[in-house]
Amino acid sequence: MTQPTTIRRAPAVPDLLPTALMLAAHGIPALPLQAGKVPFGNCATCTGNACGGRPNMKTPGPCQCPGVCHAWAAATTDSTVLTSPPWASAWRQAAAVAYHPGGAVLTVVDLDNAAAVAWARTNLPPTQTVATTRGEHWIYQGAMRSVNGVRDGVDIKSTMSYARWLGPGTGTMTALPDAVRALAVKAPSTVRLAPYPITPGPTAGAGHCPHRTATYLERGIAMAVQRITEARAAVHATVYRTFLAVLSTHGRCGCLTEAHVARLFTAAQAKGETARHCTDAWTNAHTALGM
Repeated sequence: MTQPTTIRRAPAVPDLLPTALMLAAHGIPALPLQAGKVPFGNCATCTGNACGGRPNMKTPGPCQCPGVCHAWAAATTDSTVLTSPPWASAWRQAAAVAYHPGGAVLTVVDLDNAAAVAWARTNLPPTQTVATTRGEHWIYQGAMRSVNGVRDGVDIKSTMSYARWLGPGTGTMTALPDAVRALAVKAPSTVRLAPYPITPGPTAGAGHCPHRTATYLERGIAMAVQRITEARAAVHATVYRTFLAVLSTHGRCGCLTEAHVARLFTAAQAKGETARHCTDAWTNAHTALGM
């Protein structure tokens, strides 16, 4: 007697798009992840990494698209983008939904093991908690710089980073505490500033920036930090050129302080520059300007 044929069905693929649309409706930028927590590019040019970008990294690739379309920078709250090509097909292949915490003014403290969770329960204020496969995500209201490995098993995911969406979790979300912000200040080798003080020029001592006003200086530093932060490629060269521009404008008048320089060094280190590279670039800029 012929035995009935057994039909093997493919395992069901979770429908992730509704989750992404739900997040977007709540102002949380979402994006699809491939297996292995690898994001998709959200434009046809960059699909399959054709542009040579780095979708497996948490930084945008060096594509030439008008809008950055890789990793955390691709996360969006625009339902049209989420449901249109190429992401329309990406959701059918996706393994998980991710989101950009910083884009939603959130910070995720990623606790990767039991010891890290125990440490957090002793040292951090309680907040909304989401269970992960190996530990917990503690989610705070407020954004900050993302830093991996602030201590064993602890990563901070906020601006310029993404995290997997694992559900709303439990507990009440609280404001981002100073205890978490302090974790990102790895006494940056106290951001190893230049090994010498900033040398004021002959106009120093006037009590204000002789170029215009203190506001002019603040705007210049903010623009320099932004230029470094938004660099997609050639970070070394961008950092050096930015340092050179700041020093050529403000380096001789006495208005540039170590606090200003620390902001520049911190921005550069957030892009992957080492403290040594920052100091070398700062020194070379001084030399190029004859300072």
